Amino acid sequence: MSNAPPLIITVAPNGARKTRADHPALPITPDELAEEAAQCLATGAAMIHLHVRDEEGKHSLDVERYKAAIAAIRRRVGDDLIVQVTSEAVGVYSAEQQMAMVRELRPEAVSLAIRELCPEAGSEEAAATFFAWLETVDTAPQYILYSPADVARFEALRERGVIPGECPFVLYVLGRYGGDADASVEQLPLMIAAGKRDVIWSACAFGATEERCMESALTLGGHCRVGFENNLQLSSGDIAPNNAALVTQLVECAMSQGRRVATPAEVRNLLAMA
Repeated sequence: MSNAPPLIITVAPNGARKTRADHPALPITPDELAEEAAQCLATGAAMIHLHVRDEEGKHSLDVERYKAAIAAIRRRVGDDLIVQVTSEAVGVYSAEQQMAMVRELRPEAVSLAIRELCPEAGSEEAAATFFAWLETVDTAPQYILYSPADVARFEALRERGVIPGECPFVLYVLGRYGGDADASVEQLPLMIAAGKRDVIWSACAFGATEERCMESALTLGGHCRVGFENNLQLSSGDIAPNNAALVTQLVECAMSQGRRVATPAEVRNLLAMA
């Protein structure tokens, strides 16, 4: 794997739906997120995928809550770790509300679900304006794709100039939240094959198959996102004590394949953030 790029490890420590009933160590408050960020940075993560919650513990896109969490992380780890916020709707927020949050917050990085922000032809003009604006404010987007059909639509949007950039950063999501929805390793090649142009791609996988899917992503030269948002189990079947344990497991897998782990500075260069 000496010709593969250094591995971008993103940690997704909490997500929008899990609670402490799922795992007592799920980080929710700004201080908890900051401590988790520090542990994951120390074990190899270059980026944290950040969700915040309201006073009832429910998914929120509140700008002030984001600012509080980001400030706590920066106090704990400085400017090293890349902080990527989610714009996920979770059935609560409209595309207009999602874009308005990003415009107000102006985060360093943001994840954007194509099927939420640009679901049909009528939404393309507003989405194109928003995506172009991101480039002017130095907010690095990652486009979230949930199926080969999503990938095909993403490529069509690139062809029409709705999505800018020569080599965008994308996330292939394997499986889905809840029920009998664990990811399968066979999904990843289908997602890759649906793309027609160069991208920097990462993968995440729901459920206990996460490690096998990440091993496949490593073999195929991609990047990886792990964490409690998608999976709580180690490859042994034991419940991970924290997100850092999942990051450590991924680092060990990468090392076994001869894949070097990227530093945050290297990731910023790779994603043209520096």
